[in-house]
Amino acid sequence: MVKILGIKISTERRTEILDKIRSFLGSKKQHYIVTPNPEIVLLAQNDEEYFHILNEADIALPDGIGLKFAALLLGRNIPRITGSDLTKDLLTAAEKNHDSVLIINWEKGLSRQADISLALKNIYPQLSFEIWDINRDEALKPEWSAPSTKAKIMFVALGAPYQEKFIFHQLAKIPSVKVALGIGGSFDFLTGKIKRAPKIMRRLGLEWLYRVIGQPQNRKRRLQRIYQATMVFGAKIISWRFILPLKYRPNVACLVYKMVGGKAQILLVERSDDPGHWQFPQGGTDGLPLKEAAAKELQEELGTDKFTINAIYKNLYRYRIDSSHDHCDRHAGYKGQKQGLAITEFTGQDSDIKINYWDHLNYQWVPVDKMLQTAHPVRRDGYSIYLKKFQDII
Repeated sequence: MVKILGIKISTERRTEILDKIRSFLGSKKQHYIVTPNPEIVLLAQNDEEYFHILNEADIALPDGIGLKFAALLLGRNIPRITGSDLTKDLLTAAEKNHDSVLIINWEKGLSRQADISLALKNIYPQLSFEIWDINRDEALKPEWSAPSTKAKIMFVALGAPYQEKFIFHQLAKIPSVKVALGIGGSFDFLTGKIKRAPKIMRRLGLEWLYRVIGQPQNRKRRLQRIYQATMVFGAKIISWRFILPLKYRPNVACLVYKMVGGKAQILLVERSDDPGHWQFPQGGTDGLPLKEAAAKELQEELGTDKFTINAIYKNLYRYRIDSSHDHCDRHAGYKGQKQGLAITEFTGQDSDIKINYWDHLNYQWVPVDKMLQTAHPVRRDGYSIYLKKFQDII
């Protein structure tokens, strides 16, 4: 496994991936596979839930030549495996092994249910399959219900990030499925709606050029996507590899408190990526003033605006990011963090707090004199400084 802009990418070869999938199909658990490309990796930088979902996948195929080049900058030569190639491999195996297949297809996509059905019957005549054309917005709602099926393999062609979010949130509602894949427009190649580039161009990473030439009606949109996947992604990779390791990430920690019986209690949250690691809500400033960044972070992490920021302190504490700090991959690449503090009074009820699952598992209120011993040990040096500031104003 290698991390590119914090996203975990599988490094196994195609045969090893297929062996792993075969083991998934024989297990009792459900598994899912994602196929990141540079555009998907960029999209995840601004969508924390999507970032989490990609990193929770059992397999993340490097579907995009840009990821191969990025890995080379890390000294890793990883094989490129496209979602389209894996789709063909799995359809062939499913036909041979008599495994039923389910295809979740976007109702407004290029290939419709009838197109996919005709193509599959022609190419895989012995394959058992069913296709659901669905509204991808409706399918992400908690109340979405799945029809009955016995399918073992599920292909989800809803486009990013819909397909990965659909799998993450709705897979449990389809218990027969053991392996689910987000495969974008892979079925458009099978139906002939899109002609695939010759093999030599695919090997050279020049599929983008073939599509620009071969799809003049979509040339403007295609060029915009190429710009994102090359220029924007390339600049991000260079910064991540060579510039961020020299810098400290601007960050704000939020000391949230409430008064109970005339005494203060302080809020700690438990990291989802490290159970038992209790800390303050915190996050990068992303170029915002410290107070605005703190308010944004609290609303995102606690799901409420029932708070008042009473004091702001800049650059109170600086620390290096290492194996004991900040397991979240979103700030991978930085040398460390320079942390400011927002002292914030919670003005709502506990029922107003709705922590997001990708950041935190739980929260608790602790007395002031118990805060340091409850917080994770790596947090205590900084929190000692913050506690003094809090006691000065309370």
